[in-house]
Amino acid sequence: MNEHRTGYVSIIGRPNVGKSTLLNALLGQKIAAVSPRPQTTRRRQLGILTLKDAQLIFVDTPGLHRPKHKLGEFLNEEAKEALEGVDVILWLVDASTPPTEEDANISALLKEAAPQTPRLLALNKIDMVKADDLPAHEREYVRLFFAQGGVPAAGDGGASRNKVMRISASNRLGLGELLEALIQSSPEREAEYPEEQITDLYEREIAADLIRESCLIQLRDEVPHSLAIRIDEFKERESGMAYIAATIFVERESQKGIVIGEGGRMLKSIGSAARKEIEEMGGRKVFLELRVKVSKDWRNDPNMLRQFGYGKRK
Repeated sequence: MNEHRTGYVSIIGRPNVGKSTLLNALLGQKIAAVSPRPQTTRRRQLGILTLKDAQLIFVDTPGLHRPKHKLGEFLNEEAKEALEGVDVILWLVDASTPPTEEDANISALLKEAAPQTPRLLALNKIDMVKADDLPAHEREYVRLFFAQGGVPAAGDGGASRNKVMRISASNRLGLGELLEALIQSSPEREAEYPEEQITDLYEREIAADLIRESCLIQLRDEVPHSLAIRIDEFKERESGMAYIAATIFVERESQKGIVIGEGGRMLKSIGSAARKEIEEMGGRKVFLELRVKVSKDWRNDPNMLRQFGYGKRK
């Protein structure tokens, strides 16, 4: 009889290293918002991969960074709490650049994690780095990895508990080897979720993230981090179509004009792109209605943060 392994895997890293891209690639479908902008992920989300003899429960986290407002503080707390009580820690780094101060801070943070927890270092974006630069970047990341307690297990060079791997999440390079390493690092345990479940978020929560993803991709640099999405209505119609009404919140009147665009063209473009993603996610037609409102300095307003789902967990 084959053994069955089940593991909670925390994916940690600084902003924009590809955590959500990796999660989507491993699951084989999109459940997490992805954009070129840092801090696209703003909440912990489970991605559940059920295989024949294993179940991996990935915890996608916001990128750890130096916070500039209460929202940033919340995002960091979300990421730090995701290290507690997991079976495996997967530290994802951007191999196309040398380590940053944020990477050094993550190394220091990981020293506080349970020392017996297996951890893997995955160097992502290897397809985007010059061949001459990769060895040097890898040495620097490996130095940080072992500095945080990734000490090789006696007798096996660390193969049983700590691994360094090269991958490209966007091109699916090295993902098979990564999955096998994560499975072997997970404890023997029965599956905890039904085979058909792939995430812990409701469809309306994923829809909000996909609308914000569309905003991040379409808009200029000064607006994206000031955006929040509230789903006002999410209804199933008799025809099988979903009706979604959502509000895009910004912090200043000038940002509202940018989001709407001349003659409403930008808002229409955002809605069209988001609708297609939501339809693909839900497998049915969607009618999406968007509006834009100003909530001054909402990222420092505890009441607004709670309204957008960024409050403290009980």
